[in-house]
Amino acid sequence: MLKMKKKGLALLAAITMLALLITGCSQSGEQKAAEKAEKKFINIATGGTAGVYYPLGGAIAEILNKNLPGANATAQSTGASVANVNLLTQGNVQIAFVQNDIAYYAASGTELFKDKKVEGLKALAAIYPETIQVVTLDKTGIKSIADLKGKKVAVGAAGSSVTVNAQHVLEAHGLSFADIKPQYLSFAEAANGLKDGNIDAAFVTAGFPTAAIQDISAQHKVVLLPIADDKADQLTKKYPFYSKVVIPAGTYPNQDKDVTSLGAKAMLVVTDKMDEQTAYDITKAIFTNLEKLKAAHNVGKLISKESAKDGISIPMHPGAEKYFSEK
Repeated sequence: MLKMKKKGLALLAAITMLALLITGCSQSGEQKAAEKAEKKFINIATGGTAGVYYPLGGAIAEILNKNLPGANATAQSTGASVANVNLLTQGNVQIAFVQNDIAYYAASGTELFKDKKVEGLKALAAIYPETIQVVTLDKTGIKSIADLKGKKVAVGAAGSSVTVNAQHVLEAHGLSFADIKPQYLSFAEAANGLKDGNIDAAFVTAGFPTAAIQDISAQHKVVLLPIADDKADQLTKKYPFYSKVVIPAGTYPNQDKDVTSLGAKAMLVVTDKMDEQTAYDITKAIFTNLEKLKAAHNVGKLISKESAKDGISIPMHPGAEKYFSEK
């Protein structure tokens, strides 16, 4: 009788242990499934590899991966602002670097987005000023914007914000693309074109110092063409998203004096498909880890919570608004 009782207890213990193992396996599977379900895939649209968006995008991806539970963020090289708006609306990316002028055109259905108004664009933050840099080589003899007439000029990748900036600057100087030989090149392609003598000048709209221009200046004497004060005033009045910018002497080798120009603001843009909590979490993660952006590029030192709403040209996402309104 005692033996039977012991056998019964042993059998009960075995059954209990088996049940616990099955439950444990089940919970483990459920936990893994839940973790997989919570995975947040965040594609970040940047720009060309020789610009500023790309290294900053990589730094932001790193920040999100380390600070957002379940985040799987990656930065991808793109054709920059205009292409990035399209990637956002197609749902191929979740965050995009977009100049404030291009965001405005998209949201209002003007300029490059005439009759193609984009609904649902939301800003996370304005990050830093992007400066229109018109670069040539000393040996070309080109000294002013007016001297670009009849020259081969890189005006940015086809459909990029740089192309629109080039049109505006030329327009203020009484010129148009019909007066030059426009070359639709990325920053890296423009740098190679200048070095090889295949083009005479290039428009580069990016935070300075820009890798593409630094690349050229390593082998050649670079000249930055100024935008005169009266022309800059004319453009800022007509296009309020522009502001005057000074490129300080010494930004590039052999640049012995300040150069006046114009700048737009780079923004981080999402769509209204992003929920409020995710937008809040992303914004908070970025702005509490700004040292990573400073390490990624010199313009990182210009990014701050205090200036994050300056130059915003489209409605802010409620999640970002919530973060910036906190004390």
